[in-house]
Amino acid sequence: MRVDAFDFDLPSERIALRPARPRDAARMLVVDGGAITDAGVRDLPQWLRPGDCLVFNDTRVIPAQLEGRRGEARIGATLHKRIDLRRWQAFVRNAKRLRVGEAVDFGSDVTALAEDRLPDGSFILAFAGDEPVEVLLERAGTMPLPPYIAGKRATDAEDRSDYQTMFAREDGAVAAPTAALHFTPDLLSALAAAGIASETLTLHVGAGTFLPVKADDTDDHVMHAEWGRIEADTADRLNAVRAAGGRVIAVGTTSLRLLESAAQADGKIAPFAGDTSIFITPGYRFRAIDGLMTNFHLPRSTLFMLVSALMGLDVMQAAYAHAIAGGYRFYSYGDASLLLPDHSDRSA
Repeated sequence: MRVDAFDFDLPSERIALRPARPRDAARMLVVDGGAITDAGVRDLPQWLRPGDCLVFNDTRVIPAQLEGRRGEARIGATLHKRIDLRRWQAFVRNAKRLRVGEAVDFGSDVTALAEDRLPDGSFILAFAGDEPVEVLLERAGTMPLPPYIAGKRATDAEDRSDYQTMFAREDGAVAAPTAALHFTPDLLSALAAAGIASETLTLHVGAGTFLPVKADDTDDHVMHAEWGRIEADTADRLNAVRAAGGRVIAVGTTSLRLLESAAQADGKIAPFAGDTSIFITPGYRFRAIDGLMTNFHLPRSTLFMLVSALMGLDVMQAAYAHAIAGGYRFYSYGDASLLLPDHSDRSA
């Protein structure tokens, strides 16, 4: 499909620069089949059914944004994906001033060698010393806020907690699974009281999630790979949910993409550990999930393509037009949407 089919106009004032406080005070636009309803995140238990299961991503965002120097040149690096104990793939700002074999000093006794340059323009950075890279990042790094926020204000101490979900446990993400930012212990308690289960998986979100789609046709876009894991007992419990007539509702596109990567042809979810570069566009047949809670996404982005695949492009264009006109807050710190496609109406 043509990428411009997924375009829409978003006024800049709709981009949220801070999250709602408390987190579950955010608004939630419910798209149930073709019906659009204004609601709030705290209403989520009313929109789900006993026996349904929410699936959260327990990845933890690391302070993966680094600023340094190579001689007199200022070099910025956003770590994207771990290669091994000492090496990370990184997107580099001012990359024309960095050559393979040169070292970048990021301050605080943190240096890295530009070991290789990959075909997509990213670098493999090899960090010096024997401390875990995560320790180095705590010393020298900052939270890697999305460019549409970082371009409007500086990262500050509040972002250390604001840009982390209550489920964050496994270090490795360089972007938050933002749909889960809306959840609080009180909301989880209300969901449990309503008979709605929850499970976790791990997908380490990479900086590639922010890269624009430069191709004119979706067939020509190459997705960046991200590493994920679904434990065998988690897969068994999720399969049991659907076998009993419940729905599996992914919280965030990261959870959805990993579940679909692990799904077999018959819809059963298998254990998974490895990279996924799944790219979901209209025409895709969903196998593992029955609904999605997610934030509002960028025009022409792979994530808007994903939600359009789930609900239909015309439905999502109408839903986003409603959200824009209604003052919903967009992107990582913004409001939520609950997407329930027609085929999610499974018999109980």
